[in-house]
Amino acid sequence: MCFLRRPGAPASRIRWRMLRQVLRRGLQSFCHRLGLCVSRHPVFFLTVPAVLTITFGLSALNRFEPEGDLERLVAPSHSLAKIERSLASSLFPLDQSKSQLYSDLHTPGRYGRVILLSPPGDNVLLQTEGILQTHRAVLEMKDGRNGFIGHQLGGVVEVPNSKDQRVKSARAIQITYYLQTYGSATQDLIGEKWENEFCKLMRKLQEEHQDLQLYSLASFSLWRDFHKTSILARSKVLVSLVLILTTATLSSSMKDCLRSKPFLGLLGVLTVCIAIVTAAGIFFLTDGKYNSTLLGVPFFAMGHGTKGVFELLSGWRRTKENLPFKDRIADAYSDVMVTYTMTSSLYFITFGMGASPFTNIEAVKVFCQNMCVSILLNYFYIFSFFGSCLVFAGQLEQNRYHSIFCCKIPSAEYLDRKPVWFQTVMSDGHQQTSHHETNPYQHHFIQHFLREHYNEWITNIYVKPFVVILYLIYASFSFMGCLQIGDRANIINLLASDSPSVSFAMVQQKYFSNYSPVIGFYVYEPLEYWNSSVQEDLRRLCSGFTAVSWVEQYYQFLKVSNISANNKSDFISVLQSSFLKKPEFQHFRNDIIFSKAGDENNIIASRLYLVARTSRDKQKEVIEVLEKLRPLSLSKSIRFIVFNPSFVFMDHYSLSVTVPVLIAGFGVLLVLILTFFLVIHPLGNFWLILSVTSIELGVLGLMTLWNVDMDCISILCLIYTLNFAIDHCAPLLYTFVLATEHTRTQCIKNSLQEHGTAILQNVTSFLIGLVPLLFVPSNLTFTLFKCLLLTGGCTLLHCFVILPVFLTFFPPSKKHHKKKKRAKRKEREEIECIEIQENPDHVTTV
Repeated sequence: MCFLRRPGAPASRIRWRMLRQVLRRGLQSFCHRLGLCVSRHPVFFLTVPAVLTITFGLSALNRFEPEGDLERLVAPSHSLAKIERSLASSLFPLDQSKSQLYSDLHTPGRYGRVILLSPPGDNVLLQTEGILQTHRAVLEMKDGRNGFIGHQLGGVVEVPNSKDQRVKSARAIQITYYLQTYGSATQDLIGEKWENEFCKLMRKLQEEHQDLQLYSLASFSLWRDFHKTSILARSKVLVSLVLILTTATLSSSMKDCLRSKPFLGLLGVLTVCIAIVTAAGIFFLTDGKYNSTLLGVPFFAMGHGTKGVFELLSGWRRTKENLPFKDRIADAYSDVMVTYTMTSSLYFITFGMGASPFTNIEAVKVFCQNMCVSILLNYFYIFSFFGSCLVFAGQLEQNRYHSIFCCKIPSAEYLDRKPVWFQTVMSDGHQQTSHHETNPYQHHFIQHFLREHYNEWITNIYVKPFVVILYLIYASFSFMGCLQIGDRANIINLLASDSPSVSFAMVQQKYFSNYSPVIGFYVYEPLEYWNSSVQEDLRRLCSGFTAVSWVEQYYQFLKVSNISANNKSDFISVLQSSFLKKPEFQHFRNDIIFSKAGDENNIIASRLYLVARTSRDKQKEVIEVLEKLRPLSLSKSIRFIVFNPSFVFMDHYSLSVTVPVLIAGFGVLLVLILTFFLVIHPLGNFWLILSVTSIELGVLGLMTLWNVDMDCISILCLIYTLNFAIDHCAPLLYTFVLATEHTRTQCIKNSLQEHGTAILQNVTSFLIGLVPLLFVPSNLTFTLFKCLLLTGGCTLLHCFVILPVFLTFFPPSKKHHKKKKRAKRKEREEIECIEIQENPDHVTTV
């Protein structure tokens, strides 16, 4: 190997170029030897993956178990709300709450909830008989609590000019029935059976009462409807697989019966499928539990795996046909596997970052762990199992066997004597190769379209201004969408859309969104409640809320009774001996914790209940209330915590879901920067960073404009977008920056001709495979469809429209390649002139 230094070129640049070439050629040499190894031992590389799939696939069926704890899955793993719940539960245990207040419970526990909705224009308060009949039917159920906790009115119309806010009519009423389980496994099982009977009873009562609409919800309803998505999507996933198989088979076919590879397209998709099955087996063997978010793993893995399949097929088409099939396999590996190895590594790094302890959402962490295993197995199966299939197909092609019927292709003289239909079926392209066409693989319909039509059109000088305008529009909408990103995550987005939980949530949001859930206000340190300044601090903290407070009731009691309690002993004595013994105030006993030190009683902790007035976007306002109250517990003299069971799902959710994308993006950026001066070409990495950033921001902005919330599914899709963009843009960009043609236009034409077929095949198969997700009645799959459609669409737009135009008038420059070729041509002409002068008969001979 000889490296010549150009005049004026710095020595450091020469060293970097030498290092890049050494690394690149070393990787290509390794992949070449890997291809030779696979071509010499195809049976071994075919058998080992098959045995692994059978072993782990069967074990996956035996160990399949769904995840039963929805809170652990979708709520932030490390949140302040969980610490607050533990503290509240330790101060006020659930089994000590005997009163019938809706907000007594620190955890939802087991419950049944029903909303009774009257027809439009009717008053639910006039439907007393139906409401009481429903209530009595619930109380008559076995193992239920003898009483109900909480009653609310929705769609309230007040009496005009009423000073005491009298209710004129209401559209809906909500009743909640809590069960006492206390964490006992036996009582929890009884509670689960009661909830099932409760839901059946509500369906039965709905049939009996046509004048009332009943919407029921139980504690297990969210988990049941979350898991329902995977059940509804089973048949649609199979339809998606059939569509991908059909698309891959058709796109791998040609009119040339010798060089057509329909079965290789089919086997490529099946290779990715068995890799996914093997990864699922490993996941379940390591005590993994299935959840509906893992429904996206087959689509994510298929998008990456089929890219390797189509790239290997394109690499096979670029090899010289006169070489032995083993050498062609090795050449295809050296051409393709370097880039595929790099993109697979980035997949593993980004999803490995998502699976790290920094990820605070368990569903995202489990998904990323599964994807890491799938990517590793995808890579192994592509170069082993699919490589072996490519070896057998290459051997059939070399021996001139039909690509479909596997019979010997007859000679051209024999075909000329046969009918036209027989010639069409058995034609091997000998008529085309007998003329000026030197590469018969160029007759592939996608490659022919790109070479003869699309390349000339997209690089036309009159098309480029419109492409620039198109990109400005794309960037504008993306930027506008990114500015509107908000924390609108809702657990309803993960449920089946036609489920009872979604129907209940929609009615509740419509009629019961005027007030927040009841917030527990826990004072966990001794406090001088008799002190006027402390009383003022409590009033200030509770201002703006509707409060259910023993403190306010006690102050009012002292005022009405004309009792003075300005010191500790009087305050506690009257509280215990008089206030808490009255029947109307006895339920406050569970809200105060007393301790006795000698003859003196102390109040060491207490609790109040607050309700905030909200608008239609209740969740956002509750989060704002939570973020305002917590800092006050640190700045004020009163030490308190606030808690509601829903806070577990809301607490810092926006930060929890965005951290995986930030970590994954930082990982990709770090890898690309570290390899900036080492891998292939620095400008290739620079353009790759710009392209991936443009695609990622485009998908993020358009997702927001398409009303996609930032939940765990959309976050996983954003992580996947990083890798999908790299997977498709990297081969195109690196081929362009390494090209040595005279002009940038010719370089981008050659890049599109070399990689455009594989990119178009893969993205088309990927997008067609998403279509069945539209017919799954689930919010989760609809979010998955939207995000992946935007990912594929934006990637296709950049690869075939934006990059081919922008690369024609931005660096890297191709002038030095032009100078090199001119110098070589001049040197060659001078040598020819010298030879002619030395041998004057040469011209005559020619």
